[in-house]
Amino acid sequence: MKFDVTTLADDLNQAARLASAVEDFGFDGLWVAETAHNPFLPLAHASLATKRISLGTAIAVAFPRDPIIMAQAAWDLAAMSRGRFVLGLGTQIKPHITKRFSAKWGKPVAQMREYIESLRTIWHGFQTGADLNYDGEYYRFSLMPPGFAPPPMPYHRIPIYIAGVNTGLAQLAGELCDGFHVHSFHTPLYLREVLLPAFQSGRMKSGRRDKLTLSCAVFVVTGADDDTLEASKQLTKSQIAFYASTPSYSRVLDLHGWTELIPRLNALLRRNRWSEMHTLISDAMLEAFAVIAPPDELPYALRQRYAGLLDRAGFYFPFEPEDREKRIVWRHAAKATGA
Repeated sequence: MKFDVTTLADDLNQAARLASAVEDFGFDGLWVAETAHNPFLPLAHASLATKRISLGTAIAVAFPRDPIIMAQAAWDLAAMSRGRFVLGLGTQIKPHITKRFSAKWGKPVAQMREYIESLRTIWHGFQTGADLNYDGEYYRFSLMPPGFAPPPMPYHRIPIYIAGVNTGLAQLAGELCDGFHVHSFHTPLYLREVLLPAFQSGRMKSGRRDKLTLSCAVFVVTGADDDTLEASKQLTKSQIAFYASTPSYSRVLDLHGWTELIPRLNALLRRNRWSEMHTLISDAMLEAFAVIAPPDELPYALRQRYAGLLDRAGFYFPFEPEDREKRIVWRHAAKATGA
């Protein structure tokens, strides 16, 4: 198992320093999420500040970006990093796509299928000079004048990961992708009984024999003393409650018999009682969703829990190199990686 860091890259001026620290600690990869900031700009800094680690998005929201724009950004980052870039894509959910991005929302699995096919068609044109010709329901491309296509490069086989919770995107990943970002809102039981069969079904449909790489920033609870541990528990319960209130993620709760929790969480959400939502997450639920261990044992506990399930793993909390307690986690993660 490889250990990675996922970051929000809040300060672009610190992106190179942070990436260098990730590499110095001995991690295998750096993922940048898309929240309040563009995920590609920090990776441009990181590609120049590092030599070994893989660099990727986890995730970049696909549908608001035209595939040609996404293809160009990924191509340039693959070239800058000398083949270390991984393009991680996500659909987001309908309210964000239509209300936050003012973009079109169709059938997300079908649209993501065309998005991936479009990217590979565009990259093939960049590399070979072939005419651009893709005609789908959501995307159509038929023009690429030579002056608007970048030159061929050695790193044109850019890996594509997609992210998701449900089986539609999981099967699509198995069929078309190189990897899958398992959502932090999952349990090992859900991964084993629901997602893995969907991945396998997709691989069988496409006939691909290469391994689908599974990556996840896992919910964790840790602390060197009782107060810190309790604060970590409350924070993680809040994170679980937030995702559990999303209707499209309900299948994870259904598998464990926790369906009745959804309307209760939604009732608090509608009344803006965010600070109370964590109280509905029991300790048993916390143990199902999160790895709980002291800082020096956390990476090993995570590795043991996900052996045979995940290929790349990280922690669902900020990477803060100066935090004395978390430095213990980082050092032991470096020892655990690849073991």
